[in-house]
Amino acid sequence: MRVLLVSHRFPPHSAAGTEVYTAELARRLQARGHEVHVFSSHKDTGRDDLTLERRSHAGVPVTEVINNLYHESFEQTWQHPGVDAVFREEVQRIDPEVIHFQHLMYLSVGCLEIARESGAAVLMTLHDFWLECPRMGQLVHADGELCDAVEFERCGTCLPSFSWTQSATARRAGQSLAGLRRVTGLDFSPLARKIHKKISRPPESHADVDPETRESFAAFASRRTDALRQRTVAAVQRFLAPSRFLRERFVRWGLDPESIHYTPTGLDPLGEGAVSAPASEGTFEVLFLGSFIPIKGAHVLLDAWGQVDPALRSQAHLRLHGPVFQDADYAAELERQARTVGAEVGEGLDRAGVQAALARADLLVVPSLWFENRPLVLMEAMGAGVPVVVTGLGGMAELVEEGVNGWTFPMGDAAALAAVLSERVRTGPESMAAVSAEVLGFPTWEEATDQVLEHYAACLASRGSAG
Repeated sequence: MRVLLVSHRFPPHSAAGTEVYTAELARRLQARGHEVHVFSSHKDTGRDDLTLERRSHAGVPVTEVINNLYHESFEQTWQHPGVDAVFREEVQRIDPEVIHFQHLMYLSVGCLEIARESGAAVLMTLHDFWLECPRMGQLVHADGELCDAVEFERCGTCLPSFSWTQSATARRAGQSLAGLRRVTGLDFSPLARKIHKKISRPPESHADVDPETRESFAAFASRRTDALRQRTVAAVQRFLAPSRFLRERFVRWGLDPESIHYTPTGLDPLGEGAVSAPASEGTFEVLFLGSFIPIKGAHVLLDAWGQVDPALRSQAHLRLHGPVFQDADYAAELERQARTVGAEVGEGLDRAGVQAALARADLLVVPSLWFENRPLVLMEAMGAGVPVVVTGLGGMAELVEEGVNGWTFPMGDAAALAAVLSERVRTGPESMAAVSAEVLGFPTWEEATDQVLEHYAACLASRGSAG
């Protein structure tokens, strides 16, 4: 069958969990003889906005719409007529039988309706909370507090500090860069991004929001929720939820429980040669893999490491690897903390680097400060037989059987995390036998692909009977 996978970003430009999952699903479907296409977006200020780039990734054809966030209104962050127009052309060109949405950020809710009108089966995997939360789907307020429930009044004090569009100056600069590229063939956008990072300033504090702006953004958030709920429900035949926590959350949001199917991510053991083995005898290896942004909680881990007795720390080694996005100040603070407590901070790793790091690790720590769904790195650690310590929230806690394949601690509680780390270093790696994916009851990638194809078949049959 012809399948179109739709994701907000795609490798190699972005390699977070949703993007890596989409790429792997594309590869698996193609290996089974299906014709697979990917539609995604990419920000490149050196190119004209809303133009298309076509390329191939691991043999899968990829079409990317350039979205430089030149939004005229906040509504364009979720319904973008320009993106709708190019998506409609792609659907007409490919004529897919199945359109499987992974994420709509940087795209448009109108893509769902275009997919439905095309006659294709329409599915959506719920990877995070973007449908519910307009601030990147993170359910974290600008003040750093977790939003257990979305309250539009609080959205009014959060969204004004959210960089949802480019400034007039940045837009003019981007258009000039695109013009230069057309004329000279030279791409100056990487240099421009470096300059922007150095001179940019953080947005105003949520405490500085005036009443009129607060009320305006609260109204935006309310309208967004109503529009996304109504239009998503009308267009999508079947939702797939990788975690039970996320499924329950979206039932609370208003989706029909019958339409949301728990479909866990595939997990394959990394192989005998990749199973965890300490890098050096006698040294307990603790690892963090994740973006260097506050909600990933690297600072909590470093704070906790500083509270571990120095004698125990001398028997262990803490390494943190992650990419730096726009918050260079935060990354610099992490490096300062790391020097103070004798930890090592390194750059982000590619997939091979992640596997190599896990092969050397005795323990992976995921100290996130938000409701993670089913973090890819957590799944990879379990596939490598590496025990984990995670925040006791959301889909993370769902994956951990206390004392069997890992441990949990209260969100942001560095002292509690320090106690767990101290005990793990004290008892050593011998006390933590590797637990296989099979024992934990996770499907392999082949089994997970079977489940996805079953969903496709059910939706196609439903469309056929409706026609």
